[in-house]
Amino acid sequence: MIIRGALRLARSMMSHIGPRYYSTIRPVAGNEAKNGVITRASFNFLHENSIKGFEKIMMTRVRYFSTTNSCNTSIINLSDKEKNEQTSQEKIDQNGDAEFKVTVLTSGGNNNNINNVSYWGIQPPKVTKEDGTPWKWNCFMPWETYKADLSIDMKKHHEPITLLDKLAYWTVKALRVPTDLFFQKRYGCRAMMLETVAAVPGMVGGMLLHCKSLRRFEHSGGWIKALLEEAENERMHLMTFMEVSKPKWYERGLVLMVQGIFFNVYFMTYILSPKLAHRIVGYLEEEAIHSYTQFLKELDEGNIENVAAPAIAIDYWRLTQDATLKDVVMVVRADEAHHRDVNHFASDIYYHGQELKDCPAPLGYH
Repeated sequence: MIIRGALRLARSMMSHIGPRYYSTIRPVAGNEAKNGVITRASFNFLHENSIKGFEKIMMTRVRYFSTTNSCNTSIINLSDKEKNEQTSQEKIDQNGDAEFKVTVLTSGGNNNNINNVSYWGIQPPKVTKEDGTPWKWNCFMPWETYKADLSIDMKKHHEPITLLDKLAYWTVKALRVPTDLFFQKRYGCRAMMLETVAAVPGMVGGMLLHCKSLRRFEHSGGWIKALLEEAENERMHLMTFMEVSKPKWYERGLVLMVQGIFFNVYFMTYILSPKLAHRIVGYLEEEAIHSYTQFLKELDEGNIENVAAPAIAIDYWRLTQDATLKDVVMVVRADEAHHRDVNHFASDIYYHGQELKDCPAPLGYH
């Protein structure tokens, strides 16, 4: 019995000793070979090496022990002659008078594009405008565009009554002094600097509300999205004015310093008193309206050339093709008026002893 068991054990061990293999990994250009083959590709290799669109990888896995005498391989054929398959998804968004079409391509093709052969299966969408022309912007999609409400009251003002209101009001007034001294009547550069700061509060508020929602296991009433919409809208203001006024090196340095200070100060302010933080932003937006009103005055008087509107502004605000810088300033000023109302409203909610989640957020209220 002992001898028979030993023989059985020996046969079992010998059956697990198979041929030894070695691996070869080399890139094969598309015009060098018709087929690129991946055989027994290891999972880690695919995670650490993406297959480029202009080359194919031929790989054989290293194998030292085989459970059978022959190596069973699974082959992924990436032949250029293989029939391309497409999965199209059309998305029609009817927003106002605009209609857009989105087609998601998941085919390979012969294009030398890294996205044509993707291990992750992520493909960029092909977006077209309502007239069938390609959508050329990646920083925003056509369904995020809108027509600004120019009928909003630009003269509304929140009278500071409480101590916190007065603190917020005079803080903003104090911040305006160095801004006026530095920029004077260079309103293009002033607008660019203003938007680098104005886009911070919405992001900070949305981030803190997001974390609060996670901690307390509660809804936000839509205010997370509303504040992030505000931040994104202010960022688009910056993207627009960058086309109008090219920032100089010292202005870029000033942005780094001001944003670094303002972000941290506003972060701490929002943690300590959200109603004070939103009131400060409300007064900041009031000052922004005043600055853009002066900008329009300079354009009307001819002191600033009323150049053609940047293409990004025409698509984002759905302006006419013959729109000018004045039209851009008007829609931006309208956006700032909406932000003024939203932040004063948010501060009033806190003053009434409630939280933002108790009142529905004005989503889509640019």
